[in-house]
This record gives sequence, C-alpha cells and structure tokens, in this order.
Amino acid sequence: MATIDRQATTLALAHALSAAERGLAVIPLSRTKLPALRSPHRDDPAAPPCHGECDRFGHGVYDASTDPRRIRALFAAAPWATGYGIACGLEPHHLIGIDLDTKSGTDSSAALRELALRHLFTIPETVVVLTPSGGRHLWLSGPPDVVVPNSASRLAPGIDIRGAGGYLVGPGSRTEHGVYSTAPGTAQLPPAPCPTSLLRLLTPPPRPHNTSTTATPGQQGQGLVQFVLAAHEGQRNTRLFWAACRAYENGFGPQLTEALVDAAVRTGLTEREARSTITSASRMTSHRS
Repeated sequence: MATIDRQATTLALAHALSAAERGLAVIPLSRTKLPALRSPHRDDPAAPPCHGECDRFGHGVYDASTDPRRIRALFAAAPWATGYGIACGLEPHHLIGIDLDTKSGTDSSAALRELALRHLFTIPETVVVLTPSGGRHLWLSGPPDVVVPNSASRLAPGIDIRGAGGYLVGPGSRTEHGVYSTAPGTAQLPPAPCPTSLLRLLTPPPRPHNTSTTATPGQQGQGLVQFVLAAHEGQRNTRLFWAACRAYENGFGPQLTEALVDAAVRTGLTEREARSTITSASRMTSHRS
C-alpha cells in the first residue's frame, strides 16, 4: 500500500494545475517518478493495446491533460502521488526535454557544449529544471510537424531526450531522492524553440537497409574511435559502450570491433573488458532491431 503524504500531494496538484495553465499536459507521479496510476489492464495479458480508449485512468502519459477537472480527478484517484509529469510532444509547445544526467560519471553538460560547437548551435534561454541528483532538464519547443523520439545516451553519454510519448518530471515534484526545482530566473520563461541544427540531431534519418556507400566502415567509424580515445578515467567504459551501440545500429559494428578494442585498450581498459562491453552493445542493439 502506497504511503499517503497529503501535503506533498496537495503541493504536487497545485504545481500541476499551474503547469496546465501554461498549456502543459500533466499526469500524477509517484515518489519513484513513475506514473502514479497503474494500468487497468495489468491483470489481463491478452488485452489489446490501449492508450486510454477504455476511458479509465492508468495509461501513463496518455492520461495527460490540461483540463483542471480531469487533473483533479487523476490526483483524486492517486492520493499517494507526490509529483507530476509533463507530457512531451503535445500542442501547443511540442515540448522536447534535454535531460543532462550526472549519475553516469560523465560530464553531460560538457558533452552538450561540445555538440553545440561542432554543429554550430546555441542553447537559448529557456526553462531549466534542477534535479535532486544535480542534473538539469532543458525545455525546448519543437515544430508541430516534427516527431522527436525518446532516446537514452544516443546523442552523447549522459544526455537523454524526452520527446513524443515521453514525459518530464515537473518542478515542485517530490521524489524519493528529493525535490525538483526551477533554476533561478527561468520559471516564467516559455520553452524556447529548439535550434535547427540540434533538431536535426534529435531526428536522425531512418537507418538504411542494404544500401551501398562509397565510405568504408573504418571511415564511417573513425569519429566513434576518436570518441573512445578521448575518454578520461571514469568514462572509458561508458564511451566505449555508446560508440559500439552506434556502430552496430549503423550496420558496421563487426567491422569496427578491432579498432574500438584497440582504442579502449589505449585508454586503459583491458582487452577482455573492452570485448565484453562491445558484446553487450551488440546484444542490446540486436534486441532493439
């Protein structure tokens, strides 16, 4: 039975209603940052996929609403909720969340600055939400005709993207690790438009199948090898895993394996550690295919 903290629930509802006034669709969250309401179909494994067509609560981000009456009803059904989630990709903002994580041992802020320099974009002034772990969520708005997918560390290690079908923990939410808050001076800002160059990175073209190319796998993967070589202690394994995932996703993982192993060994990993990490990347990407 979930513990009920009525004060935290009341505050979360107040923050959620305030967000809804800004056009942000919300759902109640538990202290674990997961949707507070469980699926009404959880005991029926044969039930067809449902995104709320049954008119019951418990469909995660598909329950999200800006209607105050519906939001109050959602929180009334989840009196243990201590936070709220903000659905991404919906009108009018088509919100995109840039989640800069700190728990992976990588400097995600530096990685974003490196991307900005390489691809010639600047992150504009926008809403910034501070997480209890020391991370940051940057809110950006996207064009209505572009669907930004969710991803974890695809853009760079430690940078997760929240797009269509995803949600961000709203400021004022209380979780088991602490409270999410808005960075000073950003609370009243609107989500700034996503820079065009960054938007291109967030919406990669479909992976080609059986198409010929003049570039060899070694040429295609040279940037990934350099990425591994630039790793510092504490981020070597993370960078290798990320690079190997990208190589396998693009169809030249086996051809790049020896170069990645050599690069990883030069940064300080053992050959055994490097090959184990690359094997894990291969398995993970094959499961996604």
